Amino acid sequence: MPDRIAIVGSNMVDLVTYVDRMPERGETLEAPDFALGFGGKGANQAVAAARLGAHVSMVTCVGDDLFGPRTRQNLADNGVDVSHVRSVAGTPSGVAPIFVEPDGENAILIVKGANAHLSPDDIDAAQDTLKRCDAILLQLEVPLETVYHAVAFGARHGVQTILNPAPAHPELDLSRLEGLDWFCPNESELAMLSGMPTDSDAAVLAAARSLTGRGIRNVIVTLGGRGARLITQDDVIQIAPVAVEPVDTTGAGDAFIGSFARFLSGGATPEEALSRAARYAAHSITGRGTQSSYADAAAFDAFCRDRDAMAAERR
Repeated sequence: MPDRIAIVGSNMVDLVTYVDRMPERGETLEAPDFALGFGGKGANQAVAAARLGAHVSMVTCVGDDLFGPRTRQNLADNGVDVSHVRSVAGTPSGVAPIFVEPDGENAILIVKGANAHLSPDDIDAAQDTLKRCDAILLQLEVPLETVYHAVAFGARHGVQTILNPAPAHPELDLSRLEGLDWFCPNESELAMLSGMPTDSDAAVLAAARSLTGRGIRNVIVTLGGRGARLITQDDVIQIAPVAVEPVDTTGAGDAFIGSFARFLSGGATPEEALSRAARYAAHSITGRGTQSSYADAAAFDAFCRDRDAMAAERR
């Protein structure tokens, strides 16, 4: 049986505008291209894990607008179990306007919509599914009480929990994350949540260790072009960056987290899972969009073979 992963989190409809440059305040610009797609950190991570072969269940809320049924169908089309996707009456679905510059960098707004209605009761309603999972994966585009409830549920039932604290929320109560297995911020999120600087490798280490001393077992810090670090109270593992020519960086962080959950639940060591996740995220930024840029297992294996062959030729 494939590894089982539950995503407790958000879904969004991505409204992606490709721009030559960002407009100044009060300025109107013509943009060369637009695309509508499916996103949201939770749904993105679910699709990444499912395309890589995991059995994925999604616990989320959609609106009763025209985007709701399409979001549910998109998840199902990508192999995600939608038994615990709840429609909220009188509420719009979440949307994310995204602006992408020619170098692939982006700026994103999110409107939570129905995601703001995901509650601890939704966790309890899905408990039979969650108890059978190898991992529960969470983000911060849903209410904090729901995140705390899911972390406590995982600790109580022996299911490992992974929290990607994005977007960073200054009101996140770290004391209520005790027993969390994997905490996965980027360096700016780590700075906000630890209250410490992250402007050097030594500062990143100190900030991450301040969290491991508060009941969080492992901290994974993503550092963009500097790769990533896995930090515990006793060890530091460096994950090398993967160089590619970027087309669109939207959703790369979700590709990293979703694939990490899949590789880890599938039996890889943490270092192996992170190294493969770095490659998966790198592959994702070579295509446009979020979920549309995520490779399935066959395409990802081909990408890895090509990278290994090129490395062998250089030796």
